[in-house]
Amino acid sequence: MAPKEPKHLDLNGNEFQLPTFTMKEIHDAIPPHCFKPSVLRSMAYVVRDYFYLSTLIYLAVTYIPLLPNVYLRFAAWAAYTTVQGFVFTGIWILAHECGHGGFSKHKKLNYTMGLIMHSFLLVPFHSWRISHSQHHKATGNIDKDTAFVPHTRESWVKTNFGEKAKANMIEFAELAEDSPIVALWHDVVHQVFGWPGYLLFNLTGQKYQGKKGLKIMHFYFGEDSVFFKKSELPLIMLSDLGVAIMIGLLVVAGQIFGSWNVIVLWGVPWLWVNNWIVAITFLQHTDASMPHYDNKTWTFARGATATIDRDLGFIDTHLFHDIIGTHVCHHLVSTIPFYHAGEASVHIKRVMGQHYRADVKTPFWTAFWKNQRTCKFVEETAGAEGTGVYMYRNLNNRAGETQPQRLAVGEKAEVKESKSSMATAMASSRNLDARRRLSQSAQLRANLPLLADG
Repeated sequence: MAPKEPKHLDLNGNEFQLPTFTMKEIHDAIPPHCFKPSVLRSMAYVVRDYFYLSTLIYLAVTYIPLLPNVYLRFAAWAAYTTVQGFVFTGIWILAHECGHGGFSKHKKLNYTMGLIMHSFLLVPFHSWRISHSQHHKATGNIDKDTAFVPHTRESWVKTNFGEKAKANMIEFAELAEDSPIVALWHDVVHQVFGWPGYLLFNLTGQKYQGKKGLKIMHFYFGEDSVFFKKSELPLIMLSDLGVAIMIGLLVVAGQIFGSWNVIVLWGVPWLWVNNWIVAITFLQHTDASMPHYDNKTWTFARGATATIDRDLGFIDTHLFHDIIGTHVCHHLVSTIPFYHAGEASVHIKRVMGQHYRADVKTPFWTAFWKNQRTCKFVEETAGAEGTGVYMYRNLNNRAGETQPQRLAVGEKAEVKESKSSMATAMASSRNLDARRRLSQSAQLRANLPLLADG
């Protein structure tokens, strides 16, 4: 008898099967006109978005100061910054189109428009374009991907409980779950600073053998950069110059119109861009059903479909240029312009069948909150070790979820050993909430089982 094929279970207990379609089948299914960008149409979207931007500024500075009540003025400014944040994000996405070549067939036009639009948002266009290209070439590859690379169980434990912590020294699975207030605080920090953190410190990226400092910064143009080749360094300097010019313009604008006005009219919407880019990218690549692969199992087709489409209604289809609802298509063929991606997705789904992932029922922020709290690290399914297929897990022992490997409760430890293990976890923990609950647990129950060795 032939040996049984190992089963891969996602976090919800559903069986995951490896994709079997080919990229040729994908390309052949897409109508030829979907591959052809229109300069006129792409430029029209740029003009439209900057018209929205200018109109919002005009309405804000003209009419909000006339409101008779400080509360009304505050509400109006909050509405302005939120909507302007949508528009700014749309401009970011148009520059993203330029980086992929989906804006036009003309490289010089793509690079010029991308540099202008991304510099406006303090993004080093070519630096991001090059590293983002590496992300697309290795999506879902835990060894080579460059963005939102998931933790393994070991790295997650060490990140949260210190370098000396071991998975089997964490006292209880529930200690791994943040309290809602801690999770909310983490999310706020993550959303506001995650995007600049990626550009400056390579947060959520590959570890690159532990390299730190300038070498992992997107603004760095030294030959020892982990991202860029020597021949690309002039483009990195050009990108830095674009960002520097924009910073200079903001300083001048602050001197002319007042720093507070610049902060409200440009700065707060820019913070909204940080929020949206991180949230969108996180949810495109993080889900209970999402696989990751090691280098020996990964293929481009498998990695490109290790992403998911979601729904944000009018905001996505009109202001975000459908980047949320057609992301699977975007990873399969990233040169398709966004205004053809919806049509192309219809044909792609017929080829992909069960391998196409979409969650259009769960509200966007509900999905964000849920996945932040449940998708903690990836590992192979028990019984499928060595296959190179990794699914999301956590240590929280929630009902209905696939449990991680080596989470079986072993024999009860002696009181002394239990206390020693708990003290080790407490001493190394960088999670204040986990420490607090660990201390409470030690007071209530001195003799409790540890996570068993694998």
